[in-house]
Amino acid sequence: MIVKQMLNPESIVVVGASNDVQKIGGKVLKNILENCYNGKVYGVNPKENIVQGMECYADVSQLPDVDLAIIAIAAKFTEEAVRILANEKKTKAFIILSAGFSEVGPEGRILEERLAKIIDDAGGTLIGPNCIGVLTTSYKGVFAGPIPKFDPKGCDCVSASGATMVFIVEMAMQLGITFSSIFSVGNSAQVGVEDVLEYWDESFDPKTSSKLKLIYIEQILNPQKLLKHARSLVSKGCSIAGIKAGTTEAGARAVSSHTGALAGSDTATEALFRKAGIVRCGSREELVYVIGAMTNKPLKGDRIAVITHAGGPGVMLTDALSKGGMKVPNLSGASADKLLEQLYHGSSVANPIDFLATGTAEQLGLILDTIENEFDNIDASVVIFGTTGMFDVTTVYDTINEKMKSCRKPIYPVMPSVIQASTEMSHFKELGQIAFTDEVALGNALCKINSTSKPFITEDSVQINENVIRNIIDNAKDGSYLKPEDVQNLLDLAGILRVPESVVSTKEDAVKASVTMGFPVVMKVVGPVHKSDVGGVKLSVQNASEVGQHYDELMKIDNADGVLIQKMISGQEIFIGAKREDKFGHLILCGLGGIFIEVLKDVSYGLAPIGRDEAMSMIKGIKAYGLIEGVRGREGVNVDMFADAIVNLSLLLKVAPEIAEMDINPLLGTMRAVTAVDARILIKK
Repeated sequence: MIVKQMLNPESIVVVGASNDVQKIGGKVLKNILENCYNGKVYGVNPKENIVQGMECYADVSQLPDVDLAIIAIAAKFTEEAVRILANEKKTKAFIILSAGFSEVGPEGRILEERLAKIIDDAGGTLIGPNCIGVLTTSYKGVFAGPIPKFDPKGCDCVSASGATMVFIVEMAMQLGITFSSIFSVGNSAQVGVEDVLEYWDESFDPKTSSKLKLIYIEQILNPQKLLKHARSLVSKGCSIAGIKAGTTEAGARAVSSHTGALAGSDTATEALFRKAGIVRCGSREELVYVIGAMTNKPLKGDRIAVITHAGGPGVMLTDALSKGGMKVPNLSGASADKLLEQLYHGSSVANPIDFLATGTAEQLGLILDTIENEFDNIDASVVIFGTTGMFDVTTVYDTINEKMKSCRKPIYPVMPSVIQASTEMSHFKELGQIAFTDEVALGNALCKINSTSKPFITEDSVQINENVIRNIIDNAKDGSYLKPEDVQNLLDLAGILRVPESVVSTKEDAVKASVTMGFPVVMKVVGPVHKSDVGGVKLSVQNASEVGQHYDELMKIDNADGVLIQKMISGQEIFIGAKREDKFGHLILCGLGGIFIEVLKDVSYGLAPIGRDEAMSMIKGIKAYGLIEGVRGREGVNVDMFADAIVNLSLLLKVAPEIAEMDINPLLGTMRAVTAVDARILIKK
């Protein structure tokens, strides 16, 4: 929990305060004093009597009671100072800037844990150690700059990396983005990124709180907490953009299922962000552009008007929007003809709307009014307007500002002349607007926002027999694959339709089972995991003689325990699978099945539990979705039944979390049924 003294302290002490602003203790004190903090400020330094014009104490024991302590002394001296402040000076908020803790080894970690315990026992909050500080609308408790413009409705930011936070803030300031609070959590000894999200969620006030949240995270220590509070914030009307760094894994992991080979911690992160409604970004520029776009009115569609006085940027933006799944609709008809008549000869209104280098502020206003009132097939506009330096563009930028305020449809301004129109851009940002400089980066950001769904809500609508499922799992051998009959039972209990099958251990039983099912049948070796790789699958077996011959061949395969007989059916091969990811829970994947899963790796994924809406979104997210719908007279798959299988698998995983990896591959889908043909389940307790 973040105490109120961390956000709005009535008094602050800088332990390690200095007259030398090149030192951490000197710079943080300077930032506090020069940025309108209204409370009492104290300094502690045994070598100074006066620091930056104020009285300095030799030791923390000499201080009066103080709300917030910002500590910038060597790690080895921090414990005593923290103990006195917490136990004797009623200090509840601590920001430890000092390094030399868990990041340097076991001894540092032990010291860090002791500090956290002291502060925990006192009911306080610790930010850090090894961080650059905290900024709020009340005070600027950081040693690194620059200090951005603050506004209660500006962006809230939390970062695991202090330097990265500085770089993000610098880039955001260039666009005109303001901030409400900034947390650099450093080593996160007590408070991490997830805890700051929790605070933002639990303290959210729709009238006074910022609705823009920005996160930079390197390790997701508590995925469920992040999901819970991010989803809650988005449901309250907030927009969240974030970077999760550390997306690659060094070395290959030994996995035995297709799902295991395709899934990974970054896939789980992607699924978590999507489930929470967080716009995931891959760079600082993308993050800042996404947040900048989110400061505008909500984007309620994907149809964009591109307005420019320079053809090239308009074409590049159109390409970026189209590639990202958004639309740049053609504009025609009486309204388009009337608009064209009022522009200079040579202009175009087809979209992009090019009103030439000689276009005026009045013409731009006319274009924006026409889009607002006449074109129902446009949801938002991007205006690209720079200058060759031949004339002042202030009137144009004033027009953009006025229309951004008065129009219902969002207007995104791109102002590329960062040198020749720097004065006009500064004026525009002083009006409280965001000025983007690159049209393609903005186009990509809009596509990111548009493609991020609202959080998915999961409700269990199907009941399954938990007792029988638990009995199967509890009796399964740890670290092994379930026996075919147990797999069959679990699929039945989960409500996942499967093809009729029988496991046999004699040639006579194989013939009997095949005759009962009716030819043709499929025969598969039981024992080896990858049956196809060892020649363990015989398709379209037509009669009893072939059954006997193939039975002998299959039982000669190494590790063969028996033979599985299945009724042979046809349909589109599809796939669902699951893998348990540490801390995240189960990741569920779906896609085309059979060999396609190996060759194309065309999969969609989600984090369990998964409800029907999310399952449908996953299926439609498969690149080869056209094959599932059915093409060129080829029968498609019943998508509702496909979604039901995903939801039912999610319910099974909820009851049986010991399932470490699971493949149902292939499922055969038609418009009448979605039927499991092969499945394997690995149990790890």
